[in-house]
Amino acid sequence: MVPRAEFRSYYGRPVIKAPSWAARDIAGYFFLGGLAGAGSVLAAGAHVTGRTTTATALKLSSLGAIGLSVAALVNDLGRPERFTHMLRVFKPTSPMSVGSWLLGLYGPAAGVAALTAVGGRLPRTGAAATAAAALTGPAVATYTAVLAADTAVPAWHGAHRELPYLFAASATAAASGMALVLGPVREAGPARAAAVLAAAADLAAGNAAERRLGLVAETWREGRAGTLLRAARALTVAGAAAALSSARPGRGSKPLAVLGGCALLAGSACTRFGVFSAGVASAEDPRYTVLPQRERLAGRGTEEEPADSP
Repeated sequence: MVPRAEFRSYYGRPVIKAPSWAARDIAGYFFLGGLAGAGSVLAAGAHVTGRTTTATALKLSSLGAIGLSVAALVNDLGRPERFTHMLRVFKPTSPMSVGSWLLGLYGPAAGVAALTAVGGRLPRTGAAATAAAALTGPAVATYTAVLAADTAVPAWHGAHRELPYLFAASATAAASGMALVLGPVREAGPARAAAVLAAAADLAAGNAAERRLGLVAETWREGRAGTLLRAARALTVAGAAAALSSARPGRGSKPLAVLGGCALLAGSACTRFGVFSAGVASAEDPRYTVLPQRERLAGRGTEEEPADSP
């Protein structure tokens, strides 16, 4: 019997080209966009419920985050005009085109909401801008997951169903962490609840993604990506626990809330950078492109075999 052949690619070269995006720019763009979009949703809730200090702080943080996010994207593109060129057409089938228009709509709304909150003028205009930012915020926070999953990168495309939920949970954790850091403790009840829900959703979505990825999930567990994603889970859970503990009176709740908020922000950043690193690792190793394809083909052949048999 001839021993089973091991997989090899031509000269050990990757089958697909690894993403040429810079981790600092694009993973940072993923994180900051999520923080901005989810922050606008929490800001709208704080605005409606009369938590004015938290609402103003979140509106300002969302404006700053989306500004830095666009700056990171433009820096990766190389020239600022390349971003405006993407607004020449609207292509619903292109996540990049849809995302560019989302940023173009969300950014001005977030800016008006923040400026009117600080200036205390034009309350109706500010309320309308706050609502517009809240409506487009969830899409801004999650479209980057669709953008990544729409590529041929195995660690991203293989988790295309779970990745938007993971990014949504991570963005909510970051926004609730920002609210805990900047807002007063007396207004932090919704942020604490959001932090706990986001931590649970983050763990569930991450585990579901790894189960679906099969062999490719190795890139989520090993190397730089594995270290970042393990740190993300630990920080997110610890941040949610600290947020809950900060509600107890007489225990220095504000420092604990700040500590929990910082942990949630760091955990969200580690999630985005970890997922980015896993994608690069899966594209560089040809096994993660070819072997899952062979497994899917073998599975289809097994399913069709009974129908072809006499």
